[in-house]
Amino acid sequence: MRPNDQSATTAFVAHRNLLFTVAYEMLGSAADAEDVLQETWLKWAGVDLDTVRDQRAYLVRITTRQALDRLRALGRRKETYVGPWLPEPLLTAPDVAEDVELAENVSMAMLLVLETLAPTERAVFVLREVFDLGYDEIADAVDKTPAAVRQIAHRARAHVAARRPREVVSPTENLAAFEAFRRAAETGDLNGLLALLAPDVVFLADGGGVKQAVPRPVVGADKVARLMVIGLGRIAETTMSLGTVQVNGHPALVVRQDGEIDTVMALRVDGGLVTGVYAVRNPAKLSHVDRETALHR
Repeated sequence: MRPNDQSATTAFVAHRNLLFTVAYEMLGSAADAEDVLQETWLKWAGVDLDTVRDQRAYLVRITTRQALDRLRALGRRKETYVGPWLPEPLLTAPDVAEDVELAENVSMAMLLVLETLAPTERAVFVLREVFDLGYDEIADAVDKTPAAVRQIAHRARAHVAARRPREVVSPTENLAAFEAFRRAAETGDLNGLLALLAPDVVFLADGGGVKQAVPRPVVGADKVARLMVIGLGRIAETTMSLGTVQVNGHPALVVRQDGEIDTVMALRVDGGLVTGVYAVRNPAKLSHVDRETALHR
């Protein structure tokens, strides 16, 4: 291996978790984020490192550009996606949950909010708000002027603020709401669920046209509570099992059928109430729940 190859490999490995997190935040898909990292490596391996002043910034720039191309292609794929589209859940280590800001930014709820941004807005928001990059660095990554990036960042920040949870929920509060939700759903406690669900709670299920799933959003505490009681209440009568895992920095329910993951269900908690329930059933999106994925910022 040539010295340049060794140096390129060392730098890439050192920043890999950061680059994956950038790509995943931009795409909401671990599989696509992994593809972006492969593309990033191929481009990085051909760079003359003697011309690179800041390796981290250079790698982030390559990753961002590759992710932007992939994000635009994903947008076209989502137009023909069967039923609601949800981000791909990741099994995460305890250190992600301990970093409250990172956990909020990679949560299923936040990734859904980011879906409402245009591709360049999403890239700018992620790089500025999550990774605290300077406007000049972001401008290089998205091929805009620093002045344009400032305007985009301001617009994206306002857009996200209007849609994200109103307050950051501590891990303790989040776990308490989750455990109460699980107990009520498992025991068929309809009144207990109604006390936990916000009046305008939304339930989304992603089967990708492969697994049976509710084809449209279910809105309202009564409808969602009854759906939960019926769905989770049947588990005891089958060969399925219900467990708890850390997904995207937050506790989530995992339903297994004969030991295989069937469904991952995450919650959005806002003001002490559950405002979103997200059930991922598409098998293509469940491969990163069996092994931990390292995230870093």
